[in-house]
Amino acid sequence: MALRALVDGALFAEAFGEAPPRVLALHGWARRGSDFGPSLDGLDALAVDLPGFGASPPPSEPIGAGGYARLILPVLDEFAEPPVVIGHSFGGRVAVCLAAAHADRVGPLLLTGSPLVRLAPARKPAFGYRMLRFLNRAGLLGEVRMEQIRRRRGSADYRAASGVMRDILVKVINESYESELRQIRSRVLLLWGEEDPEVPPAVAETALRVMRQAGVGAELEILPGVGHMVPLQAPEAIRRAVEGVLQP
Repeated sequence: MALRALVDGALFAEAFGEAPPRVLALHGWARRGSDFGPSLDGLDALAVDLPGFGASPPPSEPIGAGGYARLILPVLDEFAEPPVVIGHSFGGRVAVCLAAAHADRVGPLLLTGSPLVRLAPARKPAFGYRMLRFLNRAGLLGEVRMEQIRRRRGSADYRAASGVMRDILVKVINESYESELRQIRSRVLLLWGEEDPEVPPAVAETALRVMRQAGVGAELEILPGVGHMVPLQAPEAIRRAVEGVLQP
């Protein structure tokens, strides 16, 4: 495993193997490509550090998963044929957008722990919090105090993010990808932790129905006793799935 610069240094990736790569791996939010080391060691693959994580610089403006797909599109030039694309969590969002927009350049998808569909409508912030935001924007509530309020209300990912990356996080958590799922033309395997507390199997089951109704060849495998971090908790399951797809 060695770190490689791609796209004139705009992106970096962990490179596995010595032959031309056949697998592209996209990690989760606040993670990096090295998460796939246990599952890709010995294969010919690239595990990208997505923009804003690991060694890759952040985007210049707030973008959603579709914007991330556009940023990593040049990486596909590294592949002699459409690669198997692994997407974990946030990386699965990006993988779906990439496959929907560039069906001819993307091979089979392996998605795990990815928030692909919303199971319930997004809830409005409480009235009191909306009033505090209004006061902040009007200059009547200081930014230091407002940041304390945001951090108290926000998730761990939100508290850890800042600047453009926080704006991106807010954008992507409100996205849903039913339209993109219907446009996929590759084979799709959903590989899900049975005990995933962040993206429960019900999300995978809903995504599976959306794809099958659109004629997409999709399957779901539930991993007993596994949580959200499938690349680290069940790397052998990812490797088995990838090797199954790569076999002629």
